[in-house]
Amino acid sequence: MAQKGQEKGVTGPAPVVDAPGRVRNVVLVGHSGAGKTTLVEALLAATGTIPRAGVVTEGTTVCDHDPAAVKQQRSVSLACAPLMHEGIKVNLLDSPGYADFVGELRAGLRAADAALFVVSSVDGMDAATATLWEECASVGMPRAVAVTRLDHQRADFDETVALCQRVFGDNVLPLYLPMLGDDGESTVGLMGLITKRVFDYTDGYPPAVRDPDPEHLPAIEEARNELIEGIIAESEDETLMDRYLGGEDIEVEVLIADLEKAVARGHFYPVVPVCAETKVGLDALLELLTAAFPTPEEHDLPAVTHIDGSPQPPLTCDPNGPLVAEVVKTTIDRHVGRVSLVRVFSGTLRPEAVVHVSGHGMEERGHPDHDADERIAHIYSPLGATLREVPAAIAGDICAITKSGSAETGDTISAKEQPLLVEPWEMPEPLLPVAIVAKSRADEDAMAKNLARLVAGDPTMRLERNPETHQLVLWCMGEAHADVVLDRLRAGGVELETEPVRVALRETFGTESSGHGRHVKQSGGHGQYAVCDIKVEPLPRGSGFEFVDKIVGGVVPHNYIPSVEKGVRAQMERGIVAGYPVVDLRITLFDGKAHSVDSSDAAFQTAGSMALKDAAEKGQLTLLEPVDEIVIRVPDSFVGAVMSDMSGRRGRVLGTEPDQSGGERTLVRAEVPATELVRYAVELRSMTSGSGTFTRTFARHEPMPSHLAEQVKKEHASS
Repeated sequence: MAQKGQEKGVTGPAPVVDAPGRVRNVVLVGHSGAGKTTLVEALLAATGTIPRAGVVTEGTTVCDHDPAAVKQQRSVSLACAPLMHEGIKVNLLDSPGYADFVGELRAGLRAADAALFVVSSVDGMDAATATLWEECASVGMPRAVAVTRLDHQRADFDETVALCQRVFGDNVLPLYLPMLGDDGESTVGLMGLITKRVFDYTDGYPPAVRDPDPEHLPAIEEARNELIEGIIAESEDETLMDRYLGGEDIEVEVLIADLEKAVARGHFYPVVPVCAETKVGLDALLELLTAAFPTPEEHDLPAVTHIDGSPQPPLTCDPNGPLVAEVVKTTIDRHVGRVSLVRVFSGTLRPEAVVHVSGHGMEERGHPDHDADERIAHIYSPLGATLREVPAAIAGDICAITKSGSAETGDTISAKEQPLLVEPWEMPEPLLPVAIVAKSRADEDAMAKNLARLVAGDPTMRLERNPETHQLVLWCMGEAHADVVLDRLRAGGVELETEPVRVALRETFGTESSGHGRHVKQSGGHGQYAVCDIKVEPLPRGSGFEFVDKIVGGVVPHNYIPSVEKGVRAQMERGIVAGYPVVDLRITLFDGKAHSVDSSDAAFQTAGSMALKDAAEKGQLTLLEPVDEIVIRVPDSFVGAVMSDMSGRRGRVLGTEPDQSGGERTLVRAEVPATELVRYAVELRSMTSGSGTFTRTFARHEPMPSHLAEQVKKEHASS
């Protein structure tokens, strides 16, 4: 990683602060291609953190150091890039914009105290960005908007601001207006609305500051009046509005102070135009990040309990308080091993300290509960892939530790003497299954090792070995997520292939039937002799299996009756026509024959199995498929398309209702066969422009249509 740091041209030591008030943790969010990574690169270069900005398409940026990000030319994982400005350390958290990597986004939101929404002045925004704004609003996270790509010929700042106001709601107002050059197209400066000053970048960065030209004054005054009214409306000074309406000119210092308070409290959302390539607006954005965004002391900490779940008094962001930190991201580096990105909430994390690492509540995702004491050797400040050693990490800061033996994403790091547990953050359920097969036995061993590492670092991925289909299934967030996971496995030296995902079906009898099992062999020595007759009756769904003994006169000796049942059960588990378990039956043993010498437990097990297969040949065997109840959350404009799509999936719409969590969204409830949902995560995203999400729960088994059942039976027969 040190080599990578040299390649990126990192300059100077890592920034170190001694008080939480000198830290800002900001996550950059927005759709893929909005310019988040490019903006981070420009800010790093503008503050001297790196000598020059890298380029996404060339794979030379600080944040896109992951090989998958370089290959796809877009961020696929969360990256931390700290910088210093005016004595303030700003931890920029660059999050992926593509919906498949929402787990990385969630980690960034967990580690941050404020969110900077990056919106392209060329492409606008996607529905997922609007949804994320609502999520931030629900938890009161402070937000601001950076409108990027002003240098593009199709850039439209005014329309982009209007779009943000329509989608994001009230109090989304620009602090600056872009100023065009003599050609009438290029953006060469900003017009400050509060100060009524022009920041001219014609001669480079930093800009020259001067009075506005007369032709700029009408636009400034109109936008300034709207901005001032918005600031005053959020002010704690109730006299300001009367003074303003009375014609009094409110002092700039008062306006700025009230603006900063409103932003920090999440009540006002300033918009800053910025162009990473020409550096226009970078100084304005840095001022906003450091002066208006809240310190870690102003942001509520997540709830904390003792390891046994008993309550713990709320913590404060105090470097001298009890140590509580959280692993928000885990990666495996081929040079240094496991690297954990850590947000310190309370206390101070120091080198050589023995800490308690605890992870609970993620067992269903493949993360068993674990507790361990470990020694922290070194503490680093991460700058993308580069790790720079620091003496400590105080409450409110973000750092990295290496070579932890047990720390996984979501784990809590606390003092050995006072182990605590941070309430886990909500992670979306992976809904796209991908079945993988190793090419050789050696690949199986390598795959198991590499999968364990990937699962430890990615809580949005779930690993499942299906005992019925015997497939190893990776549950991912979408195709792009699956591609990255598979690429990482292959990069670890694993040769693997994917195969179609099989849904675990069931078999049952549609009608009553009877079966005769005769297993008689004589080939010298003890022979084999067992005869049994059974009656098969289908039971209601979910009833399970019943075995009834109606033998009269001892025609089947008492000690062999359990053997018949055992043989029947074994055949039910193996399946009869398609290799799936047989369910919901009552088997009645009513007749049979035995031999005093040649009968045995094994012989009657075989006869019981044969009797069940004979009954199947005479009767009507039905395939059952699992049916899931799904809840789809979509914007109102997509409800019709989603409901229409359900009919093509053999689904039944149960009803719709407004989404109570806010926004113009609807919940569509439906029951759909699981075989129709294998790729629904991808198809729903395509159908709803990335804005649709869904959850699923098993409802019951139902008979599969005959034409589909016949296809399954043929595939089984030919395999």
